[in-house]
Amino acid sequence: MTIPKKNHQYWMQRALAEARKAEGKAEVPIGCVIVLNGKIIARGHNLRESSQDPSAHAELLAIRKAARKLGSWRLLDTILYVTLEPCTMCMGAIILSRIPTVVFGCFDPKGGAAGSLYDLSSDPRLNHRVELLPRILESECSGMLSDFFSKLRKRKRAERLISDR
Repeated sequence: MTIPKKNHQYWMQRALAEARKAEGKAEVPIGCVIVLNGKIIARGHNLRESSQDPSAHAELLAIRKAARKLGSWRLLDTILYVTLEPCTMCMGAIILSRIPTVVFGCFDPKGGAAGSLYDLSSDPRLNHRVELLPRILESECSGMLSDFFSKLRKRKRAERLISDR
């Protein structure tokens, strides 16, 4: 079944809304939604800083919620939308939860495991393959991250200047 690109853009907008929630909490703005039969069954956004939990990535939080909602660790027939290419930890969880399709906004050249550094989605040694649809609303997703890190660097420079006085 082929889903039109405009539908993927719609759901990626929902993931971007989650990313804005993360940004509002001074978290790296990454958001995720999981869709089943045209409905969002779970949402998540990064909470690593506020929870001091290294595993509190948007994807993992959404996967846990979806599994609770469905009463199953197998998230068959779902589509995971995330604003940034999943890391190795998140791709591992995606594979283990049997999510068939991942749609993401922008690549992560420093930590991506869906084509940038690694591609776990189609590794023949693993027991599950994941269809990848990258670059959906890429400029919006990468722009949000670039703006966040630019503001963070400026704030840290200003704090250093103040502390150096």
